[in-house]
Amino acid sequence: MDYKKIKAETTAITRRISDFYEQTGNIYETVVVLSKRANQIGLELKEELNQKIEEFTPATDNLEEIFENREQIEIAKFYERLPKPTLIAVEEFLNHKIYMRNPHKVAGARF
Repeated sequence: MDYKKIKAETTAITRRISDFYEQTGNIYETVVVLSKRANQIGLELKEELNQKIEEFTPATDNLEEIFENREQIEIAKFYERLPKPTLIAVEEFLNHKIYMRNPHKVAGARF
């Protein structure tokens, strides 16, 4: 998914708790869903950033030779300006873009 195009807030804002309660019926379940999705997004962004930065890594490593690469700095700054994974997860959740299922709520399951 292209997280650069998501129109999520870049700062935390106050939201109605009832919006989070609607889909799951349980606020604690909602927190778990948001937490797991934010972790997925964070890992995807980290992998993408590492791949882009590896392109500029020199072939030889020399401890004495440390230099700044402008392209690496610009890429890192771009990713720092993106909304945080938690805010992206909240935006996806409120727009019903997260598929979730609870194996304990399977129809016909007996406990």
